[in-house]
Amino acid sequence: MERDSYTDDEIRGILSLKHVAVIGMSKNDNKAAHYVPKYLAENGYHIIPVNPTTDEILGKKCYSTISDVDGDIDIVDVFRPSESVLPVVEEAIKKNPKVIWLQEGIHNLEAEEMARKKGIKVVFNRCMLAEHQRLF
Repeated sequence: MERDSYTDDEIRGILSLKHVAVIGMSKNDNKAAHYVPKYLAENGYHIIPVNPTTDEILGKKCYSTISDVDGDIDIVDVFRPSESVLPVVEEAIKKNPKVIWLQEGIHNLEAEEMARKKGIKVVFNRCMLAEHQRLF
């Protein structure tokens, strides 16, 4: 699968943004949707869990939808299957994040184009944890 064309310096700039809403964050510590945001939280990021199946993850209030989140969001980090991304991105756009980050293995051209037309950067098929470790 292809990935976005951002340079390492551009990814470093994106990773300097610290308010991250994690769509599909998991309670299961064996899943990437748990250990990736946990790593980010341990490395200075303000993580906002979004998962309608639970009230709390990692001691943080968990929101049912991104629309329920108060305050600004820099990055919307998406852990959802590619075919489920479009409605997630449609809702995320309303929060006006700077970046939508589709985790490794996730790519949805229609959703990505929709976000870009609103001036939102889109990272796809990359892992935030792997990129952070590689670049910092």
